[in-house]
Amino acid sequence: MGRGRAKAKQTKVARNLKYRNTNTDFQSLERELRGGDGAGSEIPDAYADLADEYADDADEYDDEDDSADLRRSS
Repeated sequence: MGRGRAKAKQTKVARNLKYRNTNTDFQSLERELRGGDGAGSEIPDAYADLADEYADDADEYDDEDDSADLRRSS
């Protein structure tokens, strides 16, 4: 019984989105989606040694996965 009212609301919202004149700042949106201006992606000096250590561990883990995949495919 409520489907007609829900469909009417969806249609109203869709028309509003389609015909509304918006001034979207796509550069700002891209920065937001990328995580800002890049300043937050740098590792502080106090944690650089830990980041290097974990990066080495991640490389070893990736190598183990590759060799396990080769064994399974043979």
